[in-house]
Amino acid sequence: MKFTKICAPDFDLEKTLDSGQVFHWQRTGNGFVGTIGDLPVYVDQDNDILRAKVEGGAPATPRTRCATKIGSQELAPPVVDLVAHYFALDHPLAEICDSFPKDPVMNAARDFCRGLRIIRQLKWECLATFICSSMKQVAHIRQISLALRKRFGDQRKIDNYLVYAFPSAQRVARASEKQLRDCKLGYRAKNLCGTARLVSCGQADLEAWSALSDDELRKQLCALPGVGPKIANCVMLFAYERLRAFPIDVWIERVLRQQYFSRRRKMTAQRLREFLERYFGKHGGYAQQYLFHHARVSSRNSTARTE
Repeated sequence: MKFTKICAPDFDLEKTLDSGQVFHWQRTGNGFVGTIGDLPVYVDQDNDILRAKVEGGAPATPRTRCATKIGSQELAPPVVDLVAHYFALDHPLAEICDSFPKDPVMNAARDFCRGLRIIRQLKWECLATFICSSMKQVAHIRQISLALRKRFGDQRKIDNYLVYAFPSAQRVARASEKQLRDCKLGYRAKNLCGTARLVSCGQADLEAWSALSDDELRKQLCALPGVGPKIANCVMLFAYERLRAFPIDVWIERVLRQQYFSRRRKMTAQRLREFLERYFGKHGGYAQQYLFHHARVSSRNSTARTE
């Protein structure tokens, strides 16, 4: 396997891929295989160097932001550009982490998650995956993602590894609710199908929504079937790079209530939003991801020690 080497200081590949923001990368040997858009990718890390390989499959589509065009033919972007953009290696991580509140809970999460970055995901893939994530644990979301990819996505090969691209909105919109339920979506099948139809017909123009303000973008996302505030904030953070967006799930709500509001029995959603905006600021999404990953892994390790 011939690799492209990419300088990646202040980056932790394993923590980033295991932090519950993306669900299709599979560990293999010392690295991971997955897809970026329609392209199959292998990537591993040796200290501050990423080694990546991208090959096979169809040329990059408009969903792959780094695609370039020569005439009417779309070409795959250079490996360095594709991988560095996807893993947000240009984010000023030291500056972002330095902007976090200096309290014991946030300090512990920052130290534990050093090198974790917010991935730049493709909009439809991110939206669809988080619609499927409702009331599901990470392991279950991975199973659903793989089932959707195998049934409706295109198969790709990189060396001896088979991977599957995420199906387009058009392909999902053509699927029946029963076919989607067969992928273990349950009640989420109806929501995914409804949103896919809106996206595929252009009524929900995910790319055009990039120009919207945070409030307007959240409003548009929440109007889609199966999308509430938590999923909307996930999509804003992971697909639209709105780094203020602060998704609140069970893990984060527990951390906030135990560590920041232990003396308050009631906290309205409005007051909570105001606190998050004021306290965590413009990089609240990064702070949330660090708190989430630290809480989840700490709980997992604690459970393992008591079994």
